[in-house]
Amino acid sequence: MKKIITIAGSNSQNSINSSLLSYTTQLIENVEIISIDLNDYVLPIYGVDFEDENGIPTAIKRLDELFDKADGFVISLAEHNGSYTAVFKNIIDWLSRVNMKIWREKPMLLMAASPGGRGGTTLLQSAKAYFPFLGAKLASDFSLPNFYDNFSEEGISNAKLRDELRSKVGLFQQHLNNKFKN
Repeated sequence: MKKIITIAGSNSQNSINSSLLSYTTQLIENVEIISIDLNDYVLPIYGVDFEDENGIPTAIKRLDELFDKADGFVISLAEHNGSYTAVFKNIIDWLSRVNMKIWREKPMLLMAASPGGRGGTTLLQSAKAYFPFLGAKLASDFSLPNFYDNFSEEGISNAKLRDELRSKVGLFQQHLNNKFKN
């Protein structure tokens, strides 16, 4: 069975991106989900001086090894002031010191949710430009705007957005399955 690593790019206990991620993983068929909680990675802020003196934190080495086992990634990013959260950026900075191709040239579904009307599109644009440099094979992306109006305990309540996400998950699933035909 294929292994999918999921990451909500937030350390909030009530992350709307975690909610979107949980809903989305239910739509992906025949996979084992490995959820990464950024709260499990309390790390010093990356700095070359710290790395020179202390090396790479053991937690990052373990996370890097886990990424080797993944067949794909589903990432839902929280947007802070138009960019990544500090905790997510710090983990990316540390991981890049072990392997610059963090995402291992594997398929990725990239998402963002926001309480505002743009749905994290500024961050998504940035990640879509940057993540391929880090080895992401972007299969598709999805933005969920106005989270509290468009999401409930049952999932995405807006039919158009719900159908769009299902389509994007289908594209991700196709990329994931094509990987094994080569």
